[in-house]
Amino acid sequence: MIDHTGIPVSDYARSKTFYEQLFATIGATLLMEVTPEQTGDGTWAAGFGRDGKPSFWIGSDARGVAAHTHIAFVTDSRAKVDAFHAAGLAAGGRDNGAPGLRPHYHPNYYGAFITDRDGHNVEAVCHLPE
Repeated sequence: MIDHTGIPVSDYARSKTFYEQLFATIGATLLMEVTPEQTGDGTWAAGFGRDGKPSFWIGSDARGVAAHTHIAFVTDSRAKVDAFHAAGLAAGGRDNGAPGLRPHYHPNYYGAFITDRDGHNVEAVCHLPE
């Protein structure tokens, strides 16, 4: 239902590297980068996604970083959830929920949570059994 979403980041280059490392684990890549000249407002933007469609964006934003943003990215295996969490930690994120079942959502909900360096809570989730 969601076409795309975006979040502001405090350090564009650092965050771009973080998300490139994180998304490699779930098959998403940097697909598009928009320069300050193209945005017209002096900001940078990077779009990540799959199959040629950027659906998650980060952008430098002079207005500041929003607190407590949560975004979950679906993947097709529990192993990819595990890899997402490990890559997030290796890239400088903080653990916000180790990989595991969350049966209070539904019996097969397997997720992991990372807090990025701006405090955004990013999650990988697999809804499939084993």
